Amino acid sequence: MNSLITILLLVVANIFMTFAWYGHLKLQEMGKITNTPLFLVILGSWIIAFFEYSVQIPANRIGYIGNGGSFTLVQLKIIQEVITLLVFSVFSFVLFKTQIQWNHLAAFFCLILAVYFVFMK
Repeated sequence: MNSLITILLLVVANIFMTFAWYGHLKLQEMGKITNTPLFLVILGSWIIAFFEYSVQIPANRIGYIGNGGSFTLVQLKIIQEVITLLVFSVFSFVLFKTQIQWNHLAAFFCLILAVYFVFMK
């Protein structure tokens, strides 16, 4: 159960972080914040990032094997990176209409290999 909770919390954390990192670009593209000073955009991203950290830290604590979780530190990091790229891919395909290319698929394949190797005994 800890594994599932950890992964769900990591997904939620990465949704927040993706919006903190890239959401302002979509708002700018839509004309919502074209004249907003950069420091206000940064402040808004930090506020969103606060919520990301409020979920990311518990996810790592719950999931870490040293705290009774299921994952080693390296496994947690690889899981987090895969989730980050999956969330970012959905974000970029849905909001920015990014076209998937062969090199994107090759990169996803490499991520699958990373997960395989990090969990290999």
